[in-house]
Amino acid sequence: MDFETILLFITASTLLALAPGPDNLFVLTQSMSKGAKPGIFVTLGLCSGLIFHTTAVALGVAAIFQTSIFAFNMLKFVGAGYLLYLAYMSFKSSLNSSVEADKSSLSPFKLYKRGIIMNVTNPKVSIFFLAFLPQFTNPATGSVTLQIFTLGAIFMLCALVVFSSIALVAGKLGNWFNKSKNAENILNKVAGTVFVGLALKLALSER
Repeated sequence: MDFETILLFITASTLLALAPGPDNLFVLTQSMSKGAKPGIFVTLGLCSGLIFHTTAVALGVAAIFQTSIFAFNMLKFVGAGYLLYLAYMSFKSSLNSSVEADKSSLSPFKLYKRGIIMNVTNPKVSIFFLAFLPQFTNPATGSVTLQIFTLGAIFMLCALVVFSSIALVAGKLGNWFNKSKNAENILNKVAGTVFVGLALKLALSER
């Protein structure tokens, strides 16, 4: 792959990661309500989930989500259900006198796993990758499969940088809000509302 193609891909990937979407909103709400460090672990999970979508494109599995209504709907409803569960947990935390118990119960692994599930259960990411990644491949320069995996890895790095930056900024804002007990409850309610919105958006999405 030539340098110009890679540079163009990095630019496009960074802009896409910055554009408001389910993943960066997820990082934003998690970081504001739980802190920058938990947001980073969620980010690592989201980026790891992209391995699934990259592999799906490279192996042709992503085409199934594009052609099979059943497969697409099954995965998206699992994702919507998980988001509603996170919304319930956020609203539940807002009813407690403190969110410290909720923070302490979320280990780095649980946060990492939360990010993976959030990303993997969104079939639109696979369909997006199916349309996006091949545009930057060139069969004349070598294995398309290898190029797909390379592009997927670059996209993950771009997303990691962008989402980590969001987590750090949102974490600082969250720490400022968390000085007030009422603000903690508000943040959890906001997070819960965002999760409900993302769940509905995912459940009502079409291929």
